[in-house]
Amino acid sequence: MDFVSIRIITGDVARLVEFYERATGAVAVWATEDFAELRIGGATLAIAGTRTVPLFAPGSARPADNHSVITEFLVDDVDRVHRDLAAVVTDVVAGPTTMPWGNRSLLLRDPDGHLVNFFTPVTPAAKEKFAR
Repeated sequence: MDFVSIRIITGDVARLVEFYERATGAVAVWATEDFAELRIGGATLAIAGTRTVPLFAPGSARPADNHSVITEFLVDDVDRVHRDLAAVVTDVVAGPTTMPWGNRSLLLRDPDGHLVNFFTPVTPAAKEKFAR
């Protein structure tokens, strides 16, 4: 089995794609006006509009309604990401902080309110864990 993607359902695909393009540096590949994918490392972040939900199961997903999932991105310099996004992020939950497990993390909300964590390993153990 391979874990390949996470899909976010949104009421404004273009706005969310623009945010994630800026945040990750990836360029979205658009399949339709209701669906785009950003290939980031070995996985894909898919962003789909509400009109795609009935194709799977009507009413099964609602936009901007996540209260339990954090999407995480390993970055080279979390402090740089924080500076780069300062002008576009309106909800920084926790500025860059070194966590007990050895990652320096930035927790924020995307334009739909989903939690996003950007992190950089800073301790030897964390660096070893995420070595590429």
